Amino acid sequence: MLNVHLVPHTHDDVGWLKTVDQYFYGSRNDIQHAGVQYILDSVIPELLKDPTKRFIYVEIAFFARWWREQDAAMKADVRKLVEEGRLEFVLGGWCMNDEASTHYNAMIDQHTLGFSFLEQEFGACARPRVGWQIDPFGHSREQASMFAQFGFDGLFFGRLDYQDKDNRLKQHNMEFVWRGSPKNLGEASELFTGVLYNHYVPPPGFCFDEMCNDEPFMDDERMHDVNIQSRVQDFIKIVNDQAQHFHSNNIMMTMGSDFQYQNAHTWYKNLDKLIKYVNQQQSNGSNINVLYSTPSCYLFNVNHLNQVWNSTKDDFFPYASRENTFWSGYFSSRAALKGYARKSNNFLQVCKQLDVLANLQSHGVNLTEDLRIYKEALGVVQHHDGVSGTEKQHVANDYAQRLAVGAEKCQKVTNAAFEKLLPKGSEKAPSQSYCTLANISYCDFTEHNKQFMVTLYNPLGHAVTDFVRIPVLSSMYRVVDPKGMNVTAQLVPVSEETKKIPERKGSLATNELFFQVELPPLGYSTYFVMETNSSDEATSQKSKVIPLASLKADIPLYIQNDEYLVLLDNINGNTLGVNNKKKKIDIPLNQGIWWYEAYGGNCSKGEFQASGAYALRTKGERHRVQDREMLLKSYILTGALVQEAHMIFGPEASQVIRLYNNKPYVEFEWTVGPINIKDKIGKEYITLYDTQQTIESGDLFYTDANGREILERRRDHRNTWDFNNTEHVAGNYFPVNSRIFIQDKAKNQQLTVLTDRSEGGASLESGTMELLVHRRLLFDDHFGVGEPLNETGADGQGLVVRGRHLAILDTIKDSPALHRSLALKMYMAPSVSFSPLTMTPEQAITQYNTQWSALRNPLPSNVHMLTLEQWQQPKLEPVETSQILLRFEHIYEKDEDPVLSQPATVNLTDFTTFKITTMEELTLGANLPLSELNRLPWRYIPDSGKSLSKEELLRTAVPHVGPPTTLTLQPMQIRTFVATLGRTQH
Repeated sequence: MLNVHLVPHTHDDVGWLKTVDQYFYGSRNDIQHAGVQYILDSVIPELLKDPTKRFIYVEIAFFARWWREQDAAMKADVRKLVEEGRLEFVLGGWCMNDEASTHYNAMIDQHTLGFSFLEQEFGACARPRVGWQIDPFGHSREQASMFAQFGFDGLFFGRLDYQDKDNRLKQHNMEFVWRGSPKNLGEASELFTGVLYNHYVPPPGFCFDEMCNDEPFMDDERMHDVNIQSRVQDFIKIVNDQAQHFHSNNIMMTMGSDFQYQNAHTWYKNLDKLIKYVNQQQSNGSNINVLYSTPSCYLFNVNHLNQVWNSTKDDFFPYASRENTFWSGYFSSRAALKGYARKSNNFLQVCKQLDVLANLQSHGVNLTEDLRIYKEALGVVQHHDGVSGTEKQHVANDYAQRLAVGAEKCQKVTNAAFEKLLPKGSEKAPSQSYCTLANISYCDFTEHNKQFMVTLYNPLGHAVTDFVRIPVLSSMYRVVDPKGMNVTAQLVPVSEETKKIPERKGSLATNELFFQVELPPLGYSTYFVMETNSSDEATSQKSKVIPLASLKADIPLYIQNDEYLVLLDNINGNTLGVNNKKKKIDIPLNQGIWWYEAYGGNCSKGEFQASGAYALRTKGERHRVQDREMLLKSYILTGALVQEAHMIFGPEASQVIRLYNNKPYVEFEWTVGPINIKDKIGKEYITLYDTQQTIESGDLFYTDANGREILERRRDHRNTWDFNNTEHVAGNYFPVNSRIFIQDKAKNQQLTVLTDRSEGGASLESGTMELLVHRRLLFDDHFGVGEPLNETGADGQGLVVRGRHLAILDTIKDSPALHRSLALKMYMAPSVSFSPLTMTPEQAITQYNTQWSALRNPLPSNVHMLTLEQWQQPKLEPVETSQILLRFEHIYEKDEDPVLSQPATVNLTDFTTFKITTMEELTLGANLPLSELNRLPWRYIPDSGKSLSKEELLRTAVPHVGPPTTLTLQPMQIRTFVATLGRTQH
């Protein structure tokens, strides 16, 4: 028989045209008729009435809200449906996350949040077995690798490039084994993957939602307009058309779509008739068998055919829906929200760590609810219409507000932790304050206190030497370190470009105080800052400012430190060259800010496609941002700790090129906005890194996958089909979550640029890289959001966005060690908090633990502690002892570094505040002991054309319970443990 698996489902965006609250309750139906609570209210009774019916649910952010409102009787009914497999949770994350703009840390966390809820409320029967990424706009190989490590048996997605889909349909290659980490993790990262035939909507003519216009089944022979025969024949034709593109005798049809099943009875009544009348044709020789099913049931049936599948090791970026229509704009849309999401993830890890290290729960301080609010806020933002930037403006505002509320809750956790960790005796520790606008030189606390303590917590398992920048009012300060020693500091005047940022209204700061800090691994250091009137007491030094206008045009303009020299062009403000002084690598580098005109159009067909929140489409060549009059306001600043070049390209773009003492990189802090649209032109702003073809990279460049593995990109090329590129710029843009680089193998040179948020990036000519940093557009791109991407700031003008790039020029061999460690430090930066200083530093040092570490020895330099958080066991199996969730990861790939790519061993006895008594290894999502993992095996043809043996393909994961003393990590491996603790005194 040809089995047709009907999958009743709903796709519920966790915010898009409406906020997550509006979607749940069904408010603002003037925007979109959608109410998720009514979907679940409607589906559950239908399932209870008929044991043959099935339904899948995906977004736990919505389900958890609904669940919290149910009474005991309803909860018992739902648990029964889950145990019987009739209500199946697929994917199981807090949301269906985006795959281009998301960082792997946040992706793992948001799935763990959903998995944990399901396990606590339903137990093992609710454990998701299938990835269901039906709506994201392109797909990441790292996501596939994660799903395999979650223990999933397969993945289904809806969107892929229209050329790729046409090719796969012709080759009957819609299902394959995706090799998520062929170089590093091998079989553990392999995942059966299917492309849904009809995106994720019902087949044409068979949508039975109350909002659909398709004909219902009319089957009463006593009435007119009976249509059973025609409807059955139409469906059989659709089945046969779909089946010819698939290998097996099973095909899947998605019966549902966006926010459908608010009246589930309408759907199920018609599906019942569809199944009945189509299956009746079997008595006439039909081989079609229609049944209610789920993705996991479909996978089980396909797997038991034991056939050999094709494989792929590529990702599916960028996605194009037709000619001239590449969805690569959202890689950079809403750059401020993307930056905020990354910083929020950073702070959440800090809060979770301090909650464990200060042992707050065991001392009667239960801040679980505060942490939950922040976890859920960040989980919601990972949605494919969240951090992607493809939502309406009021929804983007709601996401940002949720992160802000979550951060306030998280600050309660860190305050409680420092209240325990700081005092040496019975003294009460001062309350901590945070400055969330420090990136625009605004900090109310430091501007209104003449002396204060600065506490910096380092969430990394390695010691960190960093520089802190604090907005201040005065011109002389004494800075003292945790041991009472004076610290050299440098005063840098707040730039006029910074003062013009509207959100800075109310700030009085005229300077920023720079000084270097030494932070222990997984610990904190407290420094003391005091305003002084005595030059003898002050440890701060003023910077020397050299205006560009004061220099003759023929005088070489440069800044330098021990590591780098950056040559500057005083004609147009761009850099002219970069010299790695220690490695003696000297290249010309034309680096600056440019823009493309955004294409406008009515989107009626590809040639009229407009650039919008999703799509990137440029018109003509890039334009240099260059205003000679404003450029003359640029200046160079030198001092004891930091050298800066403040380059003002125009009223809408400026940049600070910064060299810190003894730091092996060049920092480019870009500020773009307000983007001018008075000329009725939308604009795409980029930073360009052009080596003038000195680095002969050809058509190759490299980008990261969600902050993890590195993928090779080739301009105007796709590995799996003959690619016809209709857009030179947009068709060559790829997601850059943390880094992009080019190489010259003959010269052994590599130029790497690291980002502080997700951006789109490309290499459009040999020796160049560009990153799209900010967008302001005048047209909607007609993919549903219904408004242009036109963000405004506090003054109603275009939004100003500021971000950082770190550039490394080095040998190919030595570059990985730098870009791996720097990327880690960028996304797990120290948290900085301030508190009143009511005594001398010397007195404070006697009363407080001014430097503290939770580790006796640092972690190996190739290891990162990805997760440290309190862990609650499922309610079904209560455990009295304290437990934590631990993840360690090896941050290098195989063969990247001769030393750091070797296996690494972690000593688990090095923690100072707790001792691990027992430990069990789990799957990556922390919802299954690894010893119980038994995924469906799949046979496939590897890229070499050599098929693996059945024995190789059928072997299961090796169970491993790590001992409580050491564990070993292989390159790119993440290992997850739940550990039971015994506590020690800090």
